[in-house]
Amino acid sequence: MKIYTTLTNYNSTKPTFVTIGTFDGVHKGHQKVIKKLLKSAKENQSTPLLLTFFPHPRMVLQKDVGIKLINTIDERIELLKNTGIETLVVHEFTKEFAKQTALEFVRNILVEKLNISNLIIGYDHHFGKNRDGNFEQLEEYGHTYDFNVIRISKQDVDNIAVSSTKIRTAIENGEISKANNYLGYYFMLTGTVVEGKKIGGKIGFKTANLFIKETYKLIPKTGAYIVKSIIDGETVYGMMNIGYRPTVNGKNQTIEIHFFNFNKNLYTSKIQIQVLYFLRDEQKFGSLEELKKQLSKDKEQSLRMIESFKF
Repeated sequence: MKIYTTLTNYNSTKPTFVTIGTFDGVHKGHQKVIKKLLKSAKENQSTPLLLTFFPHPRMVLQKDVGIKLINTIDERIELLKNTGIETLVVHEFTKEFAKQTALEFVRNILVEKLNISNLIIGYDHHFGKNRDGNFEQLEEYGHTYDFNVIRISKQDVDNIAVSSTKIRTAIENGEISKANNYLGYYFMLTGTVVEGKKIGGKIGFKTANLFIKETYKLIPKTGAYIVKSIIDGETVYGMMNIGYRPTVNGKNQTIEIHFFNFNKNLYTSKIQIQVLYFLRDEQKFGSLEELKKQLSKDKEQSLRMIESFKF
């Protein structure tokens, strides 16, 4: 996949089949649009191109620092790469960019930059300044600039019954199985292993403490989870705790992973965690010994489930 970090660096001499969107989550609904794009482009011997934006428009236009995204931009690129898209343009979303009218966006971006021949969009797609552009306008511009507009029907999207908002809500509520079903893959956390308080090691549950630098990344609700990771080519399972470590009077939220049957030193390593299942809410225990007993139960349950469900 060829990746362009700005529209300025991309110009096409060949006709392109294009889809546009934020694609946070790259969920089953997004995947349906992308499959349609790839199929149509192949049938017409054209280049499939996906145009996405970062930061999220709400972060720029509404100063919505509270919005959390399902994927970091690196995770989104990785997921889009796995779909088979040949060309990906990740364009910076700015207030200046948002000032373009629907006509200016079509003419300056789709026609002049992307050399569009077909545009594939969701049924409720809006674009341009104040999101004034809609499907009917796109069809008009298509006649003017000689490109086709293909809209994924409302029925097709409703049959999937999925949206980025639904997924965010599920993750925030600890409904990881529901979120994973909507996504079509396991929700992931990507970060660097940093040094912690080493309390887990003292009670036989050594943990890798995950630091995620992207503050906009959505973190699941506090609690214990079953997870897996691929480290040095090896699939490793474990359990993760997200929370404030109330048993030891912790103040800051941490993400701690105890891997089963794994002893490598991971400090400073960048790892990706796939979140498989929500085990229980975070609890405060009367002593470290009580915490140890609960962790032993969590481990037993995790190992049973891993064996039964073949995650």
